[in-house]
Amino acid sequence: MGCRRGQTLTFIAQPDTDAVAGLEQIIDAVQQGLGEEVEAVDLVSHQHSSSDPVVNTLELMPFESHGDTGSCGIAASTGLAFGPAHVVKPREFSYERRGQSFKAENEKLEIALHQVKNSLRQFIAHTESTAIKQIFMAHLEMLDDPDLLQSVQRGLKQGLSAAAAWHDHIEVAATAQAALSDRLLAERAADLRDIGERVLAALCGVADVTEPEQPYILIMHDVGPSDVARLNKDRVAGILTAVGGASAHSAIVARALAIPAVVGAGVAVLNIENHATVLINGDTGEYVVSPEQNQIDHAIAERQRQRELREQAEQHCLEPAITLDQHQVEIAANIGKVGATIQAVADGAEAIGLLRTELVFMSHSSAPDEATQEADYRVVLDALAGRPLVVRTLDVGGDKPLPYLPIEKEENPFLGLRGIRLTLRKPELLRQQLVALLKAADNRPLRIMFPMIGRVEEWRAAKAILDEVRIQHPCENLQVGIMIEVPAAALLAPILAQEVDFFSIGTNDLTQYTLAIDRGHPLLSAEADGLHPSILLLIDQTVRAAHQHGKWVGICGELAADPKAVPVLIGLGVDELSMSSTSIPLVKAQIRGLNYINCKQVAQQALSCDSASAVRALVE
Repeated sequence: MGCRRGQTLTFIAQPDTDAVAGLEQIIDAVQQGLGEEVEAVDLVSHQHSSSDPVVNTLELMPFESHGDTGSCGIAASTGLAFGPAHVVKPREFSYERRGQSFKAENEKLEIALHQVKNSLRQFIAHTESTAIKQIFMAHLEMLDDPDLLQSVQRGLKQGLSAAAAWHDHIEVAATAQAALSDRLLAERAADLRDIGERVLAALCGVADVTEPEQPYILIMHDVGPSDVARLNKDRVAGILTAVGGASAHSAIVARALAIPAVVGAGVAVLNIENHATVLINGDTGEYVVSPEQNQIDHAIAERQRQRELREQAEQHCLEPAITLDQHQVEIAANIGKVGATIQAVADGAEAIGLLRTELVFMSHSSAPDEATQEADYRVVLDALAGRPLVVRTLDVGGDKPLPYLPIEKEENPFLGLRGIRLTLRKPELLRQQLVALLKAADNRPLRIMFPMIGRVEEWRAAKAILDEVRIQHPCENLQVGIMIEVPAAALLAPILAQEVDFFSIGTNDLTQYTLAIDRGHPLLSAEADGLHPSILLLIDQTVRAAHQHGKWVGICGELAADPKAVPVLIGLGVDELSMSSTSIPLVKAQIRGLNYINCKQVAQQALSCDSASAVRALVE
């Protein structure tokens, strides 16, 4: 089944069957490791009524590498928050398994769906956040899916009640979604269960949980998008969950509402007593139950300090990032929507350091043709008003599928047909995109880079296609480079630097591939730290090779905006840092307070550290 440590396995046996007798044996076999040596785990049993299926749950607790067990999760939304705990445990729904008649149960289902759809439309109408609107529009599309209604109606025709048929279908669909090898698609299972629970609550007449009148820390097993959106953001000081990942929709919503959030902290958080004071740090993923007064005082002071720093940084965001000893670093923005360019420039971006064209493709329901792409790219170049644009050619596959560009299922998509490997096998797709880019440029500063280059042959094949296109569509102000995401590319940097115009290091994937840790893994993602010395050594080699041949190097991964990483990256000689535009003012302000000579000394010491934590301690 592809089960991994940290997942919860639920074994179900129908009552009054031979399966009940074998249930304990199955659980015991799994608990013993199925013939493999495993660390012992506790068995958690849940009692059910005689009319329900017999359920026993085996829970594998996540490995905690921190000294204070249960004090750290995954940082999902930045900021400090504290307040009384409001623990919301999963709601229980009581309903008859068998229905009255198809007509009666179908009518109940239609009424419940109508109620939930109206509620979603109200959320969409009243929220100011585009991210939340998009999520709830997707939820509406789920409920309007004719296959969904037909599947549930099949259950009704078999004599099930509306609640039973609905729950059965949603659980099967969500389980299948969660089992997908694609991380982002698998995380959407939480959205299926979220919308499923809303309809089930309407069918069973279960009211929403009432929130406290005073500001509080919301603690849940997992927070669905609708849970966050219907809460008063002026009362929810912070969010702490037992499960989840930083890229799940709940985390996206929390960031959109500027609510500090820590997710994936383990089931122990559900045992926190209601009203107990909880302090969370959305920047580090740490949380403290019943903190000392001095910790609270420090959090208040730190929160005020951060607010003042941001206000001051925003006032000077259009000024260049120059160190105290006059070393300048270009600060650019990562964007995925062409319309985001104007805001990026307003936030202080001196260039677009990464245009994720796959997200531009995803904004269209079908593959955009050459003219459509050209129009999209012109929007970005026009808004930049002469500032450079660095474009990554189509990077799909792995965790970024396109519905109109099907890829056969792969056992490990992150090591499969993605990035340049895919577009080289579909050269017309790459050629069309390159033509659109060159035509849109009008000799404005355009920088094209190819993703997922792991071999020199791949670079040369992609460059050959571009050279062919340039014959018909010349572009004077053009540079061509590659993404350094695969360790092999970093190791080959001395060779590649002789041929490319620049390198852009994607530290997210470089870290994932170097440390062999899925950066979206709910248990291990915190260990995939881009400040690990192995990553820094690869960055160092890349920069040295580039500078030896007069080429520049940028960083376009999340590390570029990490305050602990900025001095190290500058000290290693990185020429450009590209990040989310909201991070630009603070990073620029930080650089203005640094000394380049000191940064170089710290960077050299970091290369000799034995762990990412040692590097962070050194910078501290």
